[in-house]
Amino acid sequence: MAWTGKTASEVSAHYYVTGNGSAVVEDLSNGMSSVYHLDGADLRVTHYCAAQNQPRLRATSFGTDNSDIRFSFVDITNLRSPSDGHVSGLEIRFLESDHINITFQFTSNGKDAFELVDLRRKK
Repeated sequence: MAWTGKTASEVSAHYYVTGNGSAVVEDLSNGMSSVYHLDGADLRVTHYCAAQNQPRLRATSFGTDNSDIRFSFVDITNLRSPSDGHVSGLEIRFLESDHINITFQFTSNGKDAFELVDLRRKK
């Protein structure tokens, strides 16, 4: 599925299923990818960040009718220093069947910033 949207600039996204149906890959044109999968009963995501580290997060809350999912930080690989920037939280909002928002919580030097990715399915 091809999607297009905006952050601070134009971005596109491509979603596909891999691992014999066990995972969904989200490739963003800004150099980041995320892989969503189940770990037992837990929904997990590993984010392959443009910061060249790989935070792993777990779904910790679901909105009414699963309209949104919030993921919380579990651990990370390739973090050079505890103060280096990394994704520390993630929220996906399913606004309509062709419209989603992804909000990345990015922590660097102990301070949080948020980046909204507003995506619409290409028709």
